Amino acid sequence: MGGCCSSLLFDKPPHPNANAAEKPQNNHRQNPFSYHSPPKTTTVAANGIPAFSEFSLSDLRAATDNFSSEFIVSESGEKAPNLVYKGRLVNNKRRWIAVKKFTKMAWPDPKQFAEEAWGVGKLRHRRLANLIGYCCDGDERLLVAEYMHNDTLAKHLFHWENQTIEWAMRLRVALYIAEALDYCSSEGRPLYHDLNAYRVLFDEDGDPRLSCFGLMKNSRDGKSYSTNLAYTPPEYLRNGRVTPESVMFSFGTVLLDLLSGKHIPPSHALDMIRGNNILLLMDSHLEGNFSTEEATVVIDLASQCLQYEPRERPKSKKLVATLDPLQTKPDVQSHVMLGISKQEEAPPTPKRPLSPMGEACQRMDLTAIHQILVTTHYRDDEGTNELSFQEWTQQMRDMLEARKRGDFAFRDKDFRAAIECYTQFIDVGTMISPTVYARRSLCHLLSDQPDAALRDAMQAQCVYPEWPTAFYMQAVALSKLNMHKDAVDMLNEASGLEEKRQRGGRGS
Repeated sequence: MGGCCSSLLFDKPPHPNANAAEKPQNNHRQNPFSYHSPPKTTTVAANGIPAFSEFSLSDLRAATDNFSSEFIVSESGEKAPNLVYKGRLVNNKRRWIAVKKFTKMAWPDPKQFAEEAWGVGKLRHRRLANLIGYCCDGDERLLVAEYMHNDTLAKHLFHWENQTIEWAMRLRVALYIAEALDYCSSEGRPLYHDLNAYRVLFDEDGDPRLSCFGLMKNSRDGKSYSTNLAYTPPEYLRNGRVTPESVMFSFGTVLLDLLSGKHIPPSHALDMIRGNNILLLMDSHLEGNFSTEEATVVIDLASQCLQYEPRERPKSKKLVATLDPLQTKPDVQSHVMLGISKQEEAPPTPKRPLSPMGEACQRMDLTAIHQILVTTHYRDDEGTNELSFQEWTQQMRDMLEARKRGDFAFRDKDFRAAIECYTQFIDVGTMISPTVYARRSLCHLLSDQPDAALRDAMQAQCVYPEWPTAFYMQAVALSKLNMHKDAVDMLNEASGLEEKRQRGGRGS
Protein backbone atom coordinates (compact mmCIF):
# COMPACT_ATOMS: atom_id res chain seq x y z
CA MET A 1 0.00 0.00 0.00
CA GLY A 2 1.21 3.46 -0.83
CA GLY A 3 1.23 6.53 1.36
CA CYS A 4 3.66 7.84 3.91
CA CYS A 5 3.90 4.80 6.15
CA SER A 6 7.57 4.18 5.34
CA SER A 7 8.30 7.24 7.46
CA LEU A 8 6.68 6.43 10.75
CA LEU A 9 8.14 8.87 13.20
CA PHE A 10 8.91 12.55 12.99
CA ASP A 11 11.43 14.36 15.13
CA LYS A 12 10.99 17.92 16.32
CA PRO A 13 11.15 19.92 13.09
CA PRO A 14 14.31 22.00 12.66
CA HIS A 15 14.11 25.70 12.08
CA PRO A 16 13.11 26.11 8.43
CA ASN A 17 16.24 28.11 7.67
CA ALA A 18 18.58 25.90 9.63
CA ASN A 19 21.69 24.99 7.65
CA ALA A 20 23.44 22.90 10.25
CA ALA A 21 24.01 19.24 9.52
CA GLU A 22 21.25 17.01 10.74
CA LYS A 23 22.39 14.80 13.58
CA PRO A 24 21.75 11.06 13.42
CA GLN A 25 18.40 10.29 15.03
CA ASN A 26 17.78 7.77 17.76
CA ASN A 27 14.92 6.04 16.02
CA HIS A 28 16.71 4.63 12.99
CA ARG A 29 19.82 2.63 12.35
CA GLN A 30 23.01 4.04 13.81
CA ASN A 31 25.41 1.22 12.97
CA PRO A 32 26.98 1.92 9.57
CA PHE A 33 28.37 -1.59 9.35
CA SER A 34 25.11 -3.54 9.35
CA TYR A 35 24.07 -3.73 5.75
CA HIS A 36 21.11 -5.89 4.92
CA SER A 37 18.01 -4.86 6.87
CA PRO A 38 16.37 -1.52 6.09
CA PRO A 39 15.44 0.66 9.07
CA LYS A 40 12.07 0.16 10.64
CA THR A 41 11.62 3.91 10.97
CA THR A 42 12.87 6.90 9.08
CA THR A 43 12.60 10.45 10.29
CA VAL A 44 11.44 13.27 8.04
CA ALA A 45 12.48 16.87 8.43
CA ALA A 46 9.94 19.68 8.30
CA ASN A 47 11.07 20.61 4.79
CA GLY A 48 10.33 17.10 3.55
CA ILE A 49 13.91 15.81 3.34
CA PRO A 50 14.16 12.35 4.91
CA ALA A 51 16.94 11.66 7.35
CA PHE A 52 19.65 9.34 6.10
CA SER A 53 18.83 5.63 6.27
CA GLU A 54 19.61 2.24 4.78
CA PHE A 55 17.55 0.87 1.87
CA SER A 56 17.05 -2.74 0.86
CA LEU A 57 18.19 -3.83 -2.58
CA SER A 58 14.67 -5.06 -3.35
CA ASP A 59 13.27 -1.58 -2.63
CA LEU A 60 15.70 0.04 -5.07
CA ARG A 61 15.14 -2.61 -7.72
CA ALA A 62 11.40 -2.03 -7.49
CA ALA A 63 11.88 1.74 -7.59
CA THR A 64 13.94 1.61 -10.80
CA ASP A 65 12.14 -1.25 -12.57
CA ASN A 66 15.12 -3.51 -11.88
CA PHE A 67 17.54 -0.77 -12.96
CA SER A 68 15.97 -0.47 -16.36
CA SER A 69 17.90 1.42 -19.01
CA GLU A 70 14.78 3.57 -19.44
CA PHE A 71 15.36 4.90 -15.91
CA ILE A 72 18.93 6.06 -16.52
CA VAL A 73 19.10 9.81 -15.94
CA SER A 74 20.24 11.63 -19.05
CA GLU A 75 22.91 14.29 -18.77
CA SER A 76 24.01 12.88 -15.43
CA GLY A 77 27.67 13.18 -16.28
CA GLU A 78 28.28 9.67 -14.99
CA LYS A 79 29.88 6.98 -17.13
CA ALA A 80 29.25 3.24 -16.97
CA PRO A 81 29.37 1.39 -14.69
CA ASN A 82 28.70 4.27 -12.23
CA LEU A 83 25.28 5.15 -13.65
CA VAL A 84 22.53 7.23 -12.06
CA TYR A 85 18.92 6.06 -12.22
CA LYS A 86 15.74 7.84 -11.29
CA GLY A 87 13.12 5.88 -9.41
CA ARG A 88 10.03 6.06 -7.26
CA LEU A 89 9.75 4.20 -3.98
CA VAL A 90 6.93 1.68 -4.06
CA ASN A 91 5.88 2.37 -0.47
CA ASN A 92 6.13 6.14 -0.86
CA LYS A 93 4.74 7.16 -4.23
CA ARG A 94 5.18 10.82 -3.39
CA ARG A 95 8.96 10.70 -3.51
CA TRP A 96 11.21 10.45 -6.53
CA ILE A 97 14.79 9.40 -5.87
CA ALA A 98 18.11 9.28 -7.71
CA VAL A 99 20.10 6.06 -7.32
CA LYS A 100 23.78 5.89 -8.15
CA LYS A 101 24.98 2.34 -8.77
CA PHE A 102 28.62 1.38 -8.26
CA THR A 103 30.45 -1.87 -8.85
CA LYS A 104 32.00 -3.78 -5.97
CA MET A 105 35.40 -2.87 -7.42
CA ALA A 106 34.61 0.78 -6.80
CA TRP A 107 34.16 0.14 -3.09
CA PRO A 108 35.59 -3.30 -2.23
CA ASP A 109 35.29 -2.67 1.50
CA PRO A 110 31.59 -2.47 2.50
CA LYS A 111 32.45 -0.88 5.85
CA GLN A 112 34.33 1.93 4.15
CA PHE A 113 31.44 2.53 1.76
CA ALA A 114 28.86 2.58 4.55
CA GLU A 115 30.97 4.82 6.76
CA GLU A 116 31.57 7.31 3.95
CA ALA A 117 27.90 7.31 2.97
CA TRP A 118 26.81 7.97 6.56
CA GLY A 119 29.28 10.86 6.76
CA VAL A 120 27.83 12.53 3.66
CA GLY A 121 24.31 11.62 4.76
CA LYS A 122 24.59 13.85 7.83
CA LEU A 123 24.65 16.93 5.61
CA ARG A 124 21.38 18.76 5.03
CA HIS A 125 21.18 22.02 3.11
CA ARG A 126 18.80 23.71 0.71
CA ARG A 127 21.65 24.15 -1.79
CA LEU A 128 22.43 20.41 -1.93
CA ALA A 129 20.68 17.56 -3.68
CA ASN A 130 20.90 15.72 -0.36
CA LEU A 131 21.92 12.11 0.20
CA ILE A 132 19.02 10.25 1.80
CA GLY A 133 20.32 6.69 1.97
CA TYR A 134 22.49 3.86 0.76
CA CYS A 135 22.41 0.12 0.10
CA CYS A 136 25.29 -2.28 0.61
CA ASP A 137 24.08 -5.79 -0.21
CA GLY A 138 26.53 -8.45 -1.34
CA ASP A 139 28.41 -6.98 -4.30
CA GLU A 140 26.00 -4.08 -4.68
CA ARG A 141 26.97 -0.53 -3.69
CA LEU A 142 24.28 2.11 -4.16
CA LEU A 143 23.66 5.67 -3.04
CA VAL A 144 20.18 7.24 -2.86
CA ALA A 145 19.65 11.00 -3.18
CA GLU A 146 16.90 13.50 -3.72
CA TYR A 147 15.86 13.52 -7.36
CA MET A 148 16.20 16.82 -9.18
CA HIS A 149 13.49 17.23 -11.82
CA ASN A 150 14.95 19.86 -14.15
CA ASP A 151 18.22 18.50 -15.55
CA THR A 152 21.76 19.75 -15.13
CA LEU A 153 23.57 23.02 -15.66
CA ALA A 154 25.34 21.37 -18.60
CA LYS A 155 21.99 20.71 -20.29
CA HIS A 156 20.69 24.26 -19.75
CA LEU A 157 23.98 25.93 -20.61
CA PHE A 158 25.39 23.86 -23.47
CA HIS A 159 22.43 21.96 -24.95
CA TRP A 160 19.48 24.29 -24.45
CA GLU A 161 16.44 23.96 -26.71
CA ASN A 162 14.14 26.84 -25.77
CA GLN A 163 16.28 29.59 -24.29
CA THR A 164 19.74 30.14 -22.91
CA ILE A 165 20.20 30.96 -19.24
CA GLU A 166 19.88 34.69 -18.63
CA TRP A 167 22.66 36.57 -16.89
CA ALA A 168 20.91 37.04 -13.52
CA MET A 169 20.25 33.30 -13.34
CA ARG A 170 23.90 32.53 -14.06
CA LEU A 171 24.85 34.73 -11.13
CA ARG A 172 22.34 32.87 -8.96
CA VAL A 173 23.83 29.51 -9.97
CA ALA A 174 27.30 30.74 -9.06
CA LEU A 175 26.15 31.99 -5.65
CA TYR A 176 24.08 28.94 -4.73
CA ILE A 177 26.89 26.52 -5.56
CA ALA A 178 29.34 28.70 -3.62
CA GLU A 179 26.94 28.57 -0.65
CA ALA A 180 26.76 24.77 -0.94
CA LEU A 181 30.56 24.48 -0.94
CA ASP A 182 30.87 26.87 1.98
CA TYR A 183 28.31 24.88 3.98
CA CYS A 184 30.10 21.59 3.27
CA SER A 185 33.40 23.15 4.28
CA SER A 186 31.92 24.48 7.53
CA GLU A 187 30.64 20.97 8.31
CA GLY A 188 34.04 19.36 7.83
CA ARG A 189 33.44 18.08 4.27
CA PRO A 190 35.51 20.52 2.16
CA LEU A 191 36.49 17.99 -0.51
CA TYR A 192 34.33 17.78 -3.61
CA HIS A 193 35.36 15.50 -6.44
CA ASP A 194 35.15 16.61 -10.07
CA LEU A 195 33.00 19.69 -9.67
CA ASN A 196 31.61 20.54 -13.09
CA ALA A 197 28.44 21.62 -14.88
CA TYR A 198 27.00 18.09 -14.68
CA ARG A 199 27.15 18.19 -10.88
CA VAL A 200 24.89 21.25 -10.73
CA LEU A 201 21.24 20.17 -10.81
CA PHE A 202 17.95 22.07 -10.90
CA ASP A 203 15.11 21.09 -8.56
CA GLU A 204 11.36 21.29 -9.19
CA ASP A 205 11.41 25.02 -8.39
CA GLY A 206 14.25 25.60 -10.84
CA ASP A 207 16.70 26.34 -8.01
CA PRO A 208 20.27 25.13 -8.64
CA ARG A 209 21.67 22.56 -6.22
CA LEU A 210 24.97 20.75 -5.90
CA SER A 211 24.88 16.97 -6.27
CA CYS A 212 25.84 15.14 -3.08
CA PHE A 213 27.54 12.36 -5.05
CA GLY A 214 30.68 14.44 -5.51
CA LEU A 215 31.17 14.52 -1.73
CA MET A 216 31.98 10.81 -1.61
CA LYS A 217 35.66 9.97 -1.47
CA ASN A 218 37.44 8.73 -4.57
CA SER A 219 36.59 5.17 -5.53
CA ARG A 220 38.97 2.60 -6.88
CA ASP A 221 37.56 2.29 -10.41
CA GLY A 222 37.36 5.99 -11.16
CA LYS A 223 39.40 9.14 -10.79
CA SER A 224 38.43 12.22 -8.86
CA TYR A 225 38.54 14.26 -12.05
CA SER A 226 37.46 13.72 -15.62
CA THR A 227 39.93 12.58 -18.22
CA ASN A 228 40.11 16.07 -19.78
CA LEU A 229 43.40 17.24 -18.32
CA ALA A 230 42.81 20.85 -19.36
CA TYR A 231 40.21 21.19 -16.60
CA THR A 232 42.09 19.30 -13.90
CA PRO A 233 43.80 21.17 -11.02
CA PRO A 234 47.56 21.16 -11.67
CA GLU A 235 48.38 19.81 -8.21
CA TYR A 236 46.10 16.82 -8.80
CA LEU A 237 48.10 15.99 -11.91
CA ARG A 238 51.24 16.04 -9.76
CA ASN A 239 50.15 13.94 -6.78
CA GLY A 240 46.63 12.64 -7.44
CA ARG A 241 45.25 14.19 -4.24
CA VAL A 242 42.15 16.35 -3.93
CA THR A 243 42.43 19.31 -1.56
CA PRO A 244 40.06 22.17 -0.68
CA GLU A 245 42.14 24.33 -3.00
CA SER A 246 41.50 21.83 -5.84
CA VAL A 247 37.77 22.39 -5.32
CA MET A 248 38.29 26.13 -5.73
CA PHE A 249 40.05 25.51 -9.05
CA SER A 250 37.09 23.44 -10.24
CA PHE A 251 34.69 26.17 -9.14
CA GLY A 252 36.69 28.53 -11.32
CA THR A 253 36.04 26.29 -14.34
CA VAL A 254 32.30 26.37 -13.57
CA LEU A 255 32.46 30.18 -13.50
CA LEU A 256 34.10 30.04 -16.95
CA ASP A 257 31.24 27.85 -18.17
CA LEU A 258 28.71 30.36 -16.86
CA LEU A 259 30.53 33.28 -18.42
CA SER A 260 31.18 31.77 -21.83
CA GLY A 261 28.38 29.24 -22.29
CA LYS A 262 30.91 26.72 -23.52
CA HIS A 263 33.93 24.74 -22.39
CA ILE A 264 37.03 26.93 -22.49
CA PRO A 265 40.34 25.51 -21.21
CA PRO A 266 41.37 27.54 -18.15
CA SER A 267 44.79 28.36 -19.61
CA HIS A 268 43.18 29.80 -22.73
CA ALA A 269 40.66 31.77 -20.66
CA LEU A 270 43.42 33.22 -18.48
CA ASP A 271 45.28 34.33 -21.60
CA MET A 272 42.14 36.13 -22.79
CA ILE A 273 41.67 37.77 -19.39
CA ARG A 274 45.27 38.94 -19.26
CA GLY A 275 44.84 40.35 -22.77
CA ASN A 276 41.73 42.27 -21.67
CA ASN A 277 39.63 40.34 -24.21
CA ILE A 278 36.77 40.08 -21.75
CA LEU A 279 34.00 40.55 -24.33
CA LEU A 280 35.40 37.67 -26.38
CA LEU A 281 35.08 35.46 -23.31
CA MET A 282 31.38 36.21 -22.80
CA ASP A 283 28.62 33.99 -24.18
CA SER A 284 27.40 35.47 -27.48
CA HIS A 285 23.92 34.02 -26.81
CA LEU A 286 23.50 36.59 -24.04
CA GLU A 287 23.44 39.17 -26.87
CA GLY A 288 25.02 41.77 -24.63
CA ASN A 289 22.31 41.48 -21.96
CA PHE A 290 24.64 41.54 -19.00
CA SER A 291 26.37 44.08 -16.80
CA THR A 292 30.00 44.63 -17.77
CA GLU A 293 30.79 45.60 -14.17
CA GLU A 294 29.26 42.38 -12.80
CA ALA A 295 30.96 40.30 -15.47
CA THR A 296 34.29 41.88 -14.56
CA VAL A 297 33.81 40.86 -10.91
CA VAL A 298 33.00 37.27 -11.89
CA ILE A 299 35.94 37.09 -14.30
CA ASP A 300 38.28 38.38 -11.61
CA LEU A 301 36.95 35.77 -9.16
CA ALA A 302 37.39 33.02 -11.76
CA SER A 303 40.99 34.05 -12.40
CA GLN A 304 41.69 33.91 -8.65
CA CYS A 305 40.22 30.40 -8.45
CA LEU A 306 42.34 29.26 -11.41
CA GLN A 307 45.70 30.34 -10.00
CA TYR A 308 48.42 27.75 -10.46
CA GLU A 309 49.51 27.92 -6.83
CA PRO A 310 46.81 26.46 -4.58
CA ARG A 311 47.53 28.85 -1.72
CA GLU A 312 46.65 31.82 -3.95
CA ARG A 313 43.09 30.65 -4.52
CA PRO A 314 40.23 32.10 -2.46
CA LYS A 315 38.36 30.34 0.34
CA SER A 316 34.71 29.38 -0.03
CA LYS A 317 33.56 32.24 2.20
CA LYS A 318 35.11 34.73 -0.20
CA LEU A 319 33.19 33.17 -3.08
CA VAL A 320 29.92 33.82 -1.25
CA ALA A 321 30.94 37.32 -0.15
CA THR A 322 31.88 38.26 -3.71
CA LEU A 323 28.85 36.79 -5.47
CA ASP A 324 26.11 37.72 -3.03
CA PRO A 325 26.11 41.49 -3.82
CA LEU A 326 25.73 40.69 -7.54
CA GLN A 327 22.22 39.22 -7.14
CA THR A 328 19.96 41.69 -8.94
CA LYS A 329 16.70 39.72 -9.14
CA PRO A 330 16.23 38.18 -5.71
CA ASP A 331 12.44 38.31 -5.97
CA VAL A 332 12.19 36.53 -9.33
CA GLN A 333 11.70 32.79 -8.96
CA SER A 334 14.28 30.53 -10.57
CA HIS A 335 11.81 28.62 -12.73
CA VAL A 336 10.69 31.93 -14.26
CA MET A 337 14.24 32.89 -15.16
CA LEU A 338 14.89 29.41 -16.58
CA GLY A 339 11.73 29.55 -18.63
CA ILE A 340 10.33 26.31 -17.22
CA SER A 341 7.01 25.56 -15.57
CA LYS A 342 6.96 24.91 -11.86
CA GLN A 343 5.77 21.39 -11.16
CA GLU A 344 3.38 22.17 -8.33
CA GLU A 345 1.92 25.53 -9.32
CA ALA A 346 -1.71 24.34 -9.21
CA PRO A 347 -3.28 21.41 -7.40
CA PRO A 348 -4.05 18.63 -9.92
CA THR A 349 -7.51 17.10 -10.11
CA PRO A 350 -8.16 13.74 -8.42
CA LYS A 351 -8.80 10.79 -10.73
CA ARG A 352 -11.96 9.44 -9.10
CA PRO A 353 -15.26 10.91 -7.83
CA LEU A 354 -14.87 11.59 -4.14
CA SER A 355 -16.98 10.61 -1.15
CA PRO A 356 -18.30 13.30 1.22
CA MET A 357 -15.13 12.87 3.28
CA GLY A 358 -12.99 13.17 0.16
CA GLU A 359 -14.83 16.25 -1.05
CA ALA A 360 -14.46 17.87 2.36
CA CYS A 361 -10.73 17.18 2.29
CA GLN A 362 -10.37 18.52 -1.24
CA ARG A 363 -12.20 21.72 -0.19
CA MET A 364 -10.06 21.90 2.96
CA ASP A 365 -13.37 22.18 4.84
CA LEU A 366 -12.18 21.36 8.35
CA THR A 367 -15.63 21.95 9.84
CA ALA A 368 -17.18 19.31 7.58
CA ILE A 369 -14.33 16.89 8.35
CA HIS A 370 -14.95 17.46 12.05
CA GLN A 371 -18.64 16.63 11.69
CA ILE A 372 -17.87 13.42 9.75
CA LEU A 373 -15.37 12.24 12.37
CA VAL A 374 -17.83 13.00 15.18
CA THR A 375 -20.57 11.02 13.41
CA THR A 376 -18.32 8.07 12.53
CA HIS A 377 -17.17 7.79 16.16
CA TYR A 378 -14.96 4.66 16.66
CA ARG A 379 -16.64 2.34 14.15
CA ASP A 380 -13.39 1.83 12.21
CA ASP A 381 -11.40 0.81 15.29
CA GLU A 382 -13.05 -2.62 15.45
CA GLY A 383 -10.43 -5.34 15.46
CA THR A 384 -7.43 -3.05 15.88
CA ASN A 385 -7.02 -4.04 19.55
CA GLU A 386 -7.38 -7.40 21.27
CA LEU A 387 -6.96 -7.01 25.02
CA SER A 388 -6.70 -9.80 27.56
CA PHE A 389 -8.57 -9.70 30.85
CA GLN A 390 -5.32 -9.00 32.68
CA GLU A 391 -4.86 -5.79 30.72
CA TRP A 392 -8.03 -4.25 32.15
CA THR A 393 -6.15 -2.57 34.96
CA GLN A 394 -6.68 0.76 36.67
CA GLN A 395 -4.20 2.22 34.19
CA MET A 396 -6.44 0.95 31.41
CA ARG A 397 -9.51 2.55 32.96
CA ASP A 398 -7.62 5.82 33.38
CA MET A 399 -6.53 5.69 29.77
CA LEU A 400 -10.07 5.13 28.51
CA GLU A 401 -11.27 7.95 30.73
CA ALA A 402 -8.70 10.24 29.08
CA ARG A 403 -10.02 9.23 25.68
CA LYS A 404 -13.59 9.88 26.80
CA ARG A 405 -12.64 13.38 27.99
CA GLY A 406 -10.92 13.92 24.66
CA ASP A 407 -14.08 12.84 22.81
CA PHE A 408 -16.20 15.33 24.75
CA ALA A 409 -13.69 18.10 24.04
CA PHE A 410 -13.51 17.12 20.37
CA ARG A 411 -17.31 17.15 20.06
CA ASP A 412 -17.47 20.56 21.77
CA LYS A 413 -14.69 21.92 19.52
CA ASP A 414 -12.28 22.51 22.42
CA PHE A 415 -9.41 21.31 20.29
CA ARG A 416 -6.59 22.22 22.65
CA ALA A 417 -8.15 20.15 25.45
CA ALA A 418 -8.81 17.34 22.99
CA ILE A 419 -5.13 17.26 22.00
CA GLU A 420 -4.10 17.03 25.67
CA CYS A 421 -6.53 14.21 26.48
CA TYR A 422 -5.82 12.22 23.34
CA THR A 423 -2.09 12.59 24.01
CA GLN A 424 -2.59 11.09 27.49
CA PHE A 425 -4.40 8.16 25.88
CA ILE A 426 -1.71 7.66 23.22
CA ASP A 427 1.24 7.97 25.60
CA VAL A 428 0.08 5.02 27.73
CA GLY A 429 0.34 2.84 24.65
CA THR A 430 -1.76 -0.10 25.83
CA MET A 431 -4.47 0.49 23.23
CA ILE A 432 -3.75 1.91 19.76
CA SER A 433 -6.61 3.76 18.10
CA PRO A 434 -6.46 5.01 14.51
CA THR A 435 -9.53 7.13 15.20
CA VAL A 436 -7.75 8.94 18.03
CA TYR A 437 -4.85 9.69 15.71
CA ALA A 438 -7.24 10.96 13.03
CA ARG A 439 -9.11 13.13 15.51
CA ARG A 440 -5.91 14.55 16.99
CA SER A 441 -4.67 15.17 13.44
CA LEU A 442 -7.70 17.35 12.76
CA CYS A 443 -7.20 19.15 16.08
CA HIS A 444 -3.65 19.97 15.00
CA LEU A 445 -4.92 21.27 11.65
CA LEU A 446 -7.44 23.48 13.41
CA SER A 447 -4.60 24.73 15.62
CA ASP A 448 -2.44 25.60 12.58
CA GLN A 449 0.00 22.75 13.18
CA PRO A 450 0.11 20.89 9.83
CA ASP A 451 3.39 19.08 10.57
CA ALA A 452 1.92 17.51 13.71
CA ALA A 453 -1.28 16.76 11.81
CA LEU A 454 0.66 14.88 9.13
CA ARG A 455 2.49 12.85 11.77
CA ASP A 456 -0.77 11.72 13.35
CA ALA A 457 -2.38 10.89 10.01
CA MET A 458 0.63 8.75 9.12
CA GLN A 459 0.44 6.98 12.46
CA ALA A 460 -3.23 6.24 11.81
CA GLN A 461 -2.25 4.65 8.51
CA CYS A 462 0.39 2.53 10.19
CA VAL A 463 -2.14 1.23 12.72
CA TYR A 464 -4.73 0.57 10.00
CA PRO A 465 -2.89 0.48 6.61
CA GLU A 466 -6.04 0.35 4.42
CA TRP A 467 -8.14 2.97 6.21
CA PRO A 468 -9.24 5.73 3.80
CA THR A 469 -9.58 8.31 6.57
CA ALA A 470 -5.85 8.07 7.34
CA PHE A 471 -5.05 8.94 3.73
CA TYR A 472 -7.64 11.70 3.62
CA MET A 473 -6.14 13.34 6.69
CA GLN A 474 -2.66 13.10 5.14
CA ALA A 475 -4.06 14.83 2.05
CA VAL A 476 -5.36 17.77 4.06
CA ALA A 477 -2.10 18.13 6.00
CA LEU A 478 -0.05 17.97 2.80
CA SER A 479 -2.23 20.67 1.24
CA LYS A 480 -1.65 22.84 4.30
CA LEU A 481 2.08 22.31 3.73
CA ASN A 482 1.66 23.44 0.08
CA MET A 483 2.51 19.97 -1.21
CA HIS A 484 -0.47 19.95 -3.56
CA LYS A 485 0.55 17.19 -5.95
CA ASP A 486 1.30 14.88 -3.02
CA ALA A 487 -2.07 15.78 -1.50
CA VAL A 488 -3.88 14.72 -4.66
CA ASP A 489 -1.95 11.44 -4.64
CA MET A 490 -3.29 10.85 -1.12
CA LEU A 491 -6.86 11.72 -2.18
CA ASN A 492 -6.62 9.19 -5.00
CA GLU A 493 -5.24 6.56 -2.62
CA ALA A 494 -8.11 7.18 -0.21
CA SER A 495 -10.86 7.08 -2.84
CA GLY A 496 -9.37 3.88 -4.26
CA LEU A 497 -9.53 2.28 -0.83
CA GLU A 498 -13.14 3.38 -0.46
CA GLU A 499 -13.98 1.74 -3.80
CA LYS A 500 -12.30 -1.46 -2.62
CA ARG A 501 -14.44 -1.42 0.54
CA GLN A 502 -17.64 -0.96 -1.46
CA ARG A 503 -16.77 -3.94 -3.69
CA GLY A 504 -16.90 -6.28 -0.73
CA GLY A 505 -14.27 -5.21 1.78
CA ARG A 506 -14.92 -4.14 5.32
CA GLY A 507 -18.02 -1.94 5.77
CA SER A 508 -17.33 1.79 5.77
